[in-house]
Amino acid sequence: MKLLLHICCSCCFAYPYQKYKQNGVELTGYWYNPNIHPFTEYRRRLESLKKFAEENHLSIAYDESYDLAEFLRGALRNLDDRCGICYISRLRKAASYAKEKGFDSFSTTLLVSPHQNHALVKDAGETVANEIGVSFYYQDLREGFGKSREISKEKGLYSQKYCGCIFSEKERYLA
Repeated sequence: MKLLLHICCSCCFAYPYQKYKQNGVELTGYWYNPNIHPFTEYRRRLESLKKFAEENHLSIAYDESYDLAEFLRGALRNLDDRCGICYISRLRKAASYAKEKGFDSFSTTLLVSPHQNHALVKDAGETVANEIGVSFYYQDLREGFGKSREISKEKGLYSQKYCGCIFSEKERYLA
């Protein structure tokens, strides 16, 4: 299988990368995350991924457009569904790239996190897949969350404390 994997951060990428590689998947990563706030956080996550990719000779496509205003417009229209809006936005970009470049399917590292709403991620992926015309590959990878953290620590990768958006950053401090 030729899979394009949307990457939210190097930490969440570490385990899926190993798992897919062991299973013979032809994997290319895809970075697009306009939701991450502040910009310094965005840069730290991006730099950490680039470091991991370089050390492991990984193929990653980087869309470094930082469309924070567009993300915020969508999220503010419906704060109760801001995660769904965020998932759709990022997965739509990944799916479009996957279709354009001839991948069999696309997926996301969001599926490794127990902090993400898996049903919502899956629905967003399937919605976008139908819209764009490329298959969404769903696999629950939460069993590897601890392993991802372990690998990140061993490799000296940056490990953040919140999902990425300004709203999740606020929740981090209020919890």
